[in-house]
Amino acid sequence: MVYSVVRTVQKALKYRGGWKGLFEHMYTNGDYPFKFGTYMGCDAAGNRYYENRVDYPFGQHRWVEPGDIHNFDSTSISPEWQGWMTSMNDEPPCSEETYIAQKTDKVDQMCASNAPDKSNVGLQDNLWNFKKMHNQSQIRSRGYGIGNPIVGLPPGAKDGYYTQPGSPYNEANIKPLEFIGSLDTDGGRKYKSEKWAERLKTAEEKAAIESARKTDVHEFVQSVARRGRGGTAIGK
Repeated sequence: MVYSVVRTVQKALKYRGGWKGLFEHMYTNGDYPFKFGTYMGCDAAGNRYYENRVDYPFGQHRWVEPGDIHNFDSTSISPEWQGWMTSMNDEPPCSEETYIAQKTDKVDQMCASNAPDKSNVGLQDNLWNFKKMHNQSQIRSRGYGIGNPIVGLPPGAKDGYYTQPGSPYNEANIKPLEFIGSLDTDGGRKYKSEKWAERLKTAEEKAAIESARKTDVHEFVQSVARRGRGGTAIGK
């Protein structure tokens, strides 16, 4: 028993490249600190994928070791590797082109075609994702002017998650701020609408405006009365 444990630790040290690699694997994949398998490939984010169909049952024979051990979840797995991890694909993405070519060679072409591609199986467009993260909903600021230090988004940088055209966070739906005037001669209290200007006015300013309005009404009524067109003088 002790001998087998010692041999397993020695094998794990050799397989992981020393104590640092072994402890890192135990930290990220604690259920199987000494899990061994065949290296199948990696993705753009540095995630490494392994397979062992001999020692582990179906469902546990494929696993991933994260490239970023401090910021990893299931959405960090790229779509092409996700299909392989869940046994939807027999071949890993690194050999899928050869696999598709072998399968399509057995399919007879029914009619002539001038298409540049033989088939649309496995077609993938080249996309750029922030720091190779496939779940762009994580690429958002955690507060005004602080960015997102967890994923490395600097302050003031644009969020990476998708917004619908009608969303108030969509750039096409955000109107530029335009001012129509200012309450101060030096442009200190700018406003973009009359309602906004009313909110910026002080109580003294509002009282002065109301007093001036009453004075104008009084003078208008007095002028009408003097011209003999009817009306009653106010305040007499």
